[in-house]
Amino acid sequence: MKKTELDQLKEFLSTPKRVVITTHKGPDGDAMGSSLALYNYLVKKGHQAHVITPNDYPYFLKWMKGDDQVIVFENYPQKATEITQQADIIFCLDFNTLSRIDTFQPVVESARAYKVVIDHHQDPDTFDFNFSDPSACSTAQLVYEFFELMNETEMIDKSIADCIYAGIMTDTGNFRFNSVTPKTHQIVANLMQIGVRNDWVYDQIHDNASLNRIQLLGYCLSEKLVVLDKLGVAYISLNQAELKKYKFQKGDTEGVVNYALTIKGITLAAFFVERDGIVKISFRSKGKVAVNALAKNHFGGGGHINAAGGAFDEMSKAIDTFCKVVTNYI
Repeated sequence: MKKTELDQLKEFLSTPKRVVITTHKGPDGDAMGSSLALYNYLVKKGHQAHVITPNDYPYFLKWMKGDDQVIVFENYPQKATEITQQADIIFCLDFNTLSRIDTFQPVVESARAYKVVIDHHQDPDTFDFNFSDPSACSTAQLVYEFFELMNETEMIDKSIADCIYAGIMTDTGNFRFNSVTPKTHQIVANLMQIGVRNDWVYDQIHDNASLNRIQLLGYCLSEKLVVLDKLGVAYISLNQAELKKYKFQKGDTEGVVNYALTIKGITLAAFFVERDGIVKISFRSKGKVAVNALAKNHFGGGGHINAAGGAFDEMSKAIDTFCKVVTNYI
């Protein structure tokens, strides 16, 4: 990133603009935390800002300030399209390529707005302004660093701090991943000085489950967990009928894959879930086991070395493919 580019962006944002903030399909804690942190900052600056997500997101992320203003493209495509076409600037958060925003992609591509990416995934596409750092633990951390670049960390109030903290906390597995650095903890310390209650944010996200969600988790662990001891691999799968049995809501399977990875001796875990005729797959690993390569080479996906995702068209084929190729990645 060239200094002149940053100066141009600062000048561009020095007067009120029409702004769209978007993030990847299936928004998680980092996606919504970073998006709403930036939204609240821009609104304080006097900009006309909108957060537009490709689809809906889990109920346990809907406590952050600005959530009631989020526009879900799947639900309101015409409204979202009109706002995007009129935008002066579009911020693309927590994704490295426009294909990650699914059916919203052609709308953003055709928009004449200045496009900015803030992201921590590998191999980002080229936007008008790229603020990308694959070594960062989360996009939420990069949003904080973006405020630093803008020399406006004093604009961070408690509501913005809560959003940033939520994004960092969720994308670091509650600060246990090796992507966490001294810089991360310094930022968190600053957020807590502003007023973030770490226990309260954790409670909103992790201790807010429905009974059905807990029962579904129990079913996954007692009935659907498969452990391949000799390979150090474990996986869980759920089909559409099983989701229906436990009255699935968006977000109910969030984090299930991590339980498989907690088993002693397991270095790679996968979670297969069938929804809307597609099998979505989450991969997690430890150490140098590169699940992003596994996801990219066989499941049309990608991500980070230790956390990635992909998709397949049929459950049994997806699991068969996984079992055949996984030995090449462990």
